[in-house]
Amino acid sequence: MSSPTSSQLKRYERLGQGLGQPIVADDAGRLPLVAGPEKVRQAIFTILDTEPGERVMRADFGCGLRRFLMAPNNPATRAGIEREIAQSLARWEPRVQVIAVRVSPTDERATVLIEIHYAHVLDGRQDVLVYPFYLEQA
Repeated sequence: MSSPTSSQLKRYERLGQGLGQPIVADDAGRLPLVAGPEKVRQAIFTILDTEPGERVMRADFGCGLRRFLMAPNNPATRAGIEREIAQSLARWEPRVQVIAVRVSPTDERATVLIEIHYAHVLDGRQDVLVYPFYLEQA
C-alpha cells in the first residue's frame, strides 16, 4: 500500500481523525487512530449501533434499529429499517450524502443485510457500507 499524497492527507484531515473502533490498546499500549473515509465509516457504524436515549448529553442521537428486534422479516419491516437509517444519517452525518439504503433478506429468516450507498460531500467519492442486522437473537 502506498503512502497518501499531500492532497489525500488534506482531505483526510477535513473528513476528521481520531480514535478508531474498537477502542482497545495494541501490544505497545497505543490506542488505534483512524482518519478520512475510515473515520466517516466508523461514525456511520456508531449511528447504526446507538439507540436514542443511550447518550447522556445527546439523548436523541442514534438510529433506533433495536425497535425492529423481533419484527417479522417482511417488506414492511425492511422498508421501516431503510427509512430509519436514511433519516438518521441525514440528521447525524453531514459528511455524507446517502444515495440509497437497501435492506435485503438473507437465507436466515432472522437476518437482514443492510447496504448503505453514500457519497462523501467533500469530494463526491462514493462508498458502500454493508451491515448485517439480526432481527432475533440466536
